[in-house]
Amino acid sequence: MMRQYELVERVTRYNPDADEPLLNKAYVYAMQKHGTQTRASGDPYFSHPLEVAAILTNLRLDDATIAVALLHDTIEDTDATRSEIDDLFGPEIGKLVEGLTKIKRLDLASRRAKQAENFRKLLLAIADDVRVLLVKLADRLHNMRTLHHVPEHKRGRIAEETMEIYAPLAGRMGMQDMREELEDLAFRTLNPEAYDTIFERLNGLHEKNADLTRDIEKTLTERLAERGMAAEVRGRQKRPYSIFRKMQQKSLGFEQLSDIYGFRVIVGTVEACYRVLGVIHTTWPTVPGRFKDYISTPKQNDYRSIHTTIVGPSRQRVELQIRTTTMDRVAEFGIAAHALYKDGQFGGRNIAGLTEESRAYEWLRRTIDLLSEGDTPEEFLENTKLELFHDQVFCFTPKGRLIALPRGATPIDFAYAVHTGIGNTCVGCKINGQIMPLVTELRNGDEVEIIRSAAQTPPPAWETIAITGKARAAIRRATRDSIRKQYGALGEHILKRTFERASKPFSEGLLEAALNDHNQPNVAELMAAVGRGDISAQAVLKSSHPDYKDDRVVHSTPVTEEGWFELKKGIGLKFRIPALDIQNAAFEADPGDARQGPSLPIRGLSGDIVVRFAPEGGAVPGDRIVGILAPDGGLTIYPIQSPALKEFDEQTERWIDVRWDIDIDNPERFPARISVTAANEPGSLAIIAQVIGENGGNIDNVKMLRKAIDFHEMVIDLEVWDLKHLNRIINLLRSKPNVSTVTRVNG
Repeated sequence: MMRQYELVERVTRYNPDADEPLLNKAYVYAMQKHGTQTRASGDPYFSHPLEVAAILTNLRLDDATIAVALLHDTIEDTDATRSEIDDLFGPEIGKLVEGLTKIKRLDLASRRAKQAENFRKLLLAIADDVRVLLVKLADRLHNMRTLHHVPEHKRGRIAEETMEIYAPLAGRMGMQDMREELEDLAFRTLNPEAYDTIFERLNGLHEKNADLTRDIEKTLTERLAERGMAAEVRGRQKRPYSIFRKMQQKSLGFEQLSDIYGFRVIVGTVEACYRVLGVIHTTWPTVPGRFKDYISTPKQNDYRSIHTTIVGPSRQRVELQIRTTTMDRVAEFGIAAHALYKDGQFGGRNIAGLTEESRAYEWLRRTIDLLSEGDTPEEFLENTKLELFHDQVFCFTPKGRLIALPRGATPIDFAYAVHTGIGNTCVGCKINGQIMPLVTELRNGDEVEIIRSAAQTPPPAWETIAITGKARAAIRRATRDSIRKQYGALGEHILKRTFERASKPFSEGLLEAALNDHNQPNVAELMAAVGRGDISAQAVLKSSHPDYKDDRVVHSTPVTEEGWFELKKGIGLKFRIPALDIQNAAFEADPGDARQGPSLPIRGLSGDIVVRFAPEGGAVPGDRIVGILAPDGGLTIYPIQSPALKEFDEQTERWIDVRWDIDIDNPERFPARISVTAANEPGSLAIIAQVIGENGGNIDNVKMLRKAIDFHEMVIDLEVWDLKHLNRIINLLRSKPNVSTVTRVNG
């Protein structure tokens, strides 16, 4: 175990002005607090924070971060407290240590929920100060190095968490060496057979090509020297997991890999990088498609380098990375390479220890800010993983702004990457000047123009199309807001009608008196709760007007255990009349209201009610729907976005709360309507019908609306399984070259 003076020497070696008393005090305090605690290996527990501190000295971090590494488990695993840490080491170090402390007392339903909440807490602490991340990654690295001492049944979970979260996070922060070691350690636990096989193959290859690396280094150095170029050339062999991942992604055998060996050429300036590239490309033939310039277009994690592959000595393919000394340090240590020492401390809090705002850290903070708004811990974890995992493509706005996105991203992801407001109002896109479907996968260099409409709100189905966490989180929030507004509008109608029938004044000020009774934060949420049926309008009326007495006669009808009436069998719907709100308006006998219909028009309707779908467009599972009670006692089902519902705005007594109740064992199709504008040429209708038929849709009717010289429009009534099925058909139709536009019709 490293001794106290040895740790101090490691720090003062690169930072002569380090605060030695601070390091000594942290060492002694942590050792005393952990006392006789031991690790699974039997070693003193204090050996762990000491090794974490040693890892961070290799990154040349400041003495405050080293002290935090020594103390990082004290609050969690000993009787140390935050206030005690603050008193002894200052509030800055106390805050960092607390940011690394797991949440213990949570009433969460599952281990996954607890993991997600701890991860959210960690990332929020990282957003405040990046040093939390550096300590956490070093902590995880040492735990992975000693994973073989952990009980076997726990190893898989820890390794999987490392592979899914911490290794990609290190990569996103540019800490490539740490990422590769974390991946290798996790890979060895998760897939030991594959690891051992690749490791043995690499050892055999190393013995076979023992002189290859040295020969290539020598040849490269000599060729550059002949041209007056001073450069350091280093060879390195890929790690087992890096090789395994490439074999999986490219479906290649080990023998087909061309870049098991890579070489770095380190020079002094950016200009020299391009001069070296010229020397290399005029000396050896290049491999087409294997050139990338990350100097002119850096990666989002600040990585800068030129990559090229040549056919070198012995016809061996050789991958070369050309970079400056500064770029090489950033490539190795990532965000830790930005460390700034100022009077023995990191720089100002606004840059959280960075000499300048690192693009990687800026991305992380922006991502955390966006993902932390209103999501559950599980959603936060899922969306963060989406942001961490993918390689990138680079696309451009029409004004030339560069947007970095994960591979597989769509224009929807692009729109949200530019601005959340642009994503929320997106209705279409042009890619390289051509109108394309929003499901199109973007490629490097694409110019994307987003077509917008102020009337647009993002459909919930977009969440299954988007692949970035930012887009998914924004779509989910917009959907929640839209649903809340719709329920709020419905609740307001119900309340106004209820107050009017009781001859009581209605105002938001009066509703505020009911907030405490119904545990609602504001009037908007109260109205939404009434719209959802969670709170009855009659109860709100009584809370707002305590002197009100209800003298009306209320009739009742038996309902199911959940409070839902079952409609005509086979329709796939259920409806309910929330107690004492809509039913008060529609189904109570009120002799004083001349507009009141029969006192109980739904009696016995559990098997006999006539159900219709909106005549101008229908409704499908996945739509939010409402039922409108017809004068004949039947029920018409409308999607909530149907313009036809406006005519019932003042007749809220006819609105019935309806939900889908689909029998997955006996699926059925439902009616929908689409409008298609297609080129006026032979075979257009046949292509459209073929797309619908091949994808499981059933055409019920086709109506030609008008015919122009170049285009004709048609309205197609079809039957589909659900909203996802309908959207798939619409997107496939839009992708056909003879089709100009496809829109859904909501009557």
